[in-house]
This record gives sequence, structure tokens and C-alpha cells, in this order.
Amino acid sequence: MPPPLRPLIPKIPTIARVPHRSVLSLTGSQASEFLNGILSAQVHSPPRPFYSAFLHAQGRVLYDVFVYTHMNPSTGQPGYLIDYDLRPSEAPPLLDLIQRYKLRSKNKDAEVKKHWKWAENSGVVEPEWDKAGEWPWGSQNEVLRDRRAPGMGNRMLVRNGDRPPEASSHEMAFPEAYTLHRILHGVPEGHTDMPAMQAFPMDSNLDFMGGLDFRKGCYVGQELTVRTYHKGVIRKRILPVVIHPPNSPPSETIVPSPDMPTRPSHGRGENGKLLSSSNGLGLALLRLEQVEAAEEGKLTFSMDVEGEDGTSWGVSHWRPKWWPQRE
Repeated sequence: MPPPLRPLIPKIPTIARVPHRSVLSLTGSQASEFLNGILSAQVHSPPRPFYSAFLHAQGRVLYDVFVYTHMNPSTGQPGYLIDYDLRPSEAPPLLDLIQRYKLRSKNKDAEVKKHWKWAENSGVVEPEWDKAGEWPWGSQNEVLRDRRAPGMGNRMLVRNGDRPPEASSHEMAFPEAYTLHRILHGVPEGHTDMPAMQAFPMDSNLDFMGGLDFRKGCYVGQELTVRTYHKGVIRKRILPVVIHPPNSPPSETIVPSPDMPTRPSHGRGENGKLLSSSNGLGLALLRLEQVEAAEEGKLTFSMDVEGEDGTSWGVSHWRPKWWPQRE
């Protein structure tokens, strides 16, 4: 990330509640096989935690999800806990969606090191985890090592009303701190960044973050996703951005302020769309050809701000260092 933004990274161990999330439990003798047919990442048996997505039949994102392992206390049987964005969207409720598919399976529902391999000409990548090392997403029940990007830390499930054990040794931060943490690391998440029925998985960097498997068997939304991998071209990506005063690009001494605008007057512009935002920083869906033109000094990004007629604020992007680079 740009040097002036580095002070925004916490210097001490910190935990924060992740808002707008809910959890579904799935257990059964065929739970792994069942999930493998409807999720975009490979599901292993015995259960392991991982990151993935539910896709629409036409290949658009419905939910990006974190899948944890757990032990059913009543049966002692291993199963899965699915952590997803609960906010209303154009996607059907996740429980309803899963129940549509479970009729043919015996399931019960309830409320390392990473390398990349480029697909020829398409701009899509797939991570190649270090086969000699341990499972990249961790091995603990109800805890997931967040490998979407370096430095993201761990995610853990805590029962409603309980405090996580780490609260005694970590600084407790507000949920907004987690949003800022994601933005600084260039990590999109949930319906704000991946609007249901609209976002394409590669535009949303799901391939960069290890949420897609292009070599597994058939799953919902696979056809268009694999076709893009082999023959398509990625024209857009979500990138982190800094919002700054007009005609005053961010310098080595400027750190974004909380009073900087975070919402454009129009949700979508010709050059891109602002998604999550916090403290003058954000994630934006941008056209890659225009990103390259901006990097060559041929154009600049800007946005109009609601309530400020005639005022355009500057928008400057950066490419996260963890992004895979072509050799």
C-alpha cells in the first residue's frame, strides 16, 4: 500500500466484530459432497475450513462465504458452519437456496504458501497452495485463517453475547476498523462489494483470494466461470482507492481524513463504481484499461459528491503488493 497509509495498520494485536453476518449449520453423511456441488471452491472430506462463493447459474455471485468446521454436539458428527452476509439483497435467502439443492442429499440444515497460475490471455489466476505445508485456511473448529490476502489475520465464530478469549490480550476495535482493514489490504467482501446477481467472481477478485477452483467437478455457475478462465478476458477488477481533494493528489505526507467524502452522488460512473469506503479510503470496481491509462498518466479518476454541486473529488488507486504478477 502507499507509504502514507501504513500508519493506519494497527501496531498492536486487535480484534473487531464483523457486522451483518449470520451462520448456517450443515451436517450429514454427504455434507462434503453436497457442498462440493454448489460451491465454487473444492470441498474436502474430512471437513476443512475454506473460503468460497455461491454462484448463480449464469455465473454471477450470490454470496461469498467462509466455511468453518465444527463438531455437532448432539451427534458428535463433524460438519460445517457457513458464515455469510445477512443483509437483504437480490439473492434468495441462503437457507432457502441451500434447501432447494438438499432434497437429493442426506443433510440437515439450521439457522503455506500461495502461488498463482495464470490462464493464458484471460487475466484469470488460480492459487496453487504449497502441497507440502499444512492446510492454508487452518485446522481448528470454528476458526479460519484468512488467507484471502497476507495480513488479514484470523476469523473466529463467537456465540452471541460471548466475548472471544482473545479479548483479554487484544485491543477491542469497532466494526468500522475491520472495514478499514479490508480496504487497506484490497479485500472485497459481502453484498456491498459483490452485489448479488450483478458481480462476476473474477471482477470481484475471487480467483486472487482463493475462492474459485477451475479444475473441480461440476458446480452451480461453473460453465461461464470456466469459460472465462479459458477463453474470456477480465475487463474489470476491484482495487483499493484514496479519495482526496480536487487537483491535489495524495502525497507522501497526506493521510486520509474521516471527513473526506465516502459516497458519490451517483452509484455508478463511466469509469467505475465506489463500493465499501471508510475514512477517505475505499474499494472501487474499475475498468482495467482505464487503470492502466491512469498509471501511464493519460487520465485521472474523480467522483461527484452528494450535496456538493459542481465539486469533483480525486480518486487514486493502487495495486496491492500481494496481487499475483505475470512473470
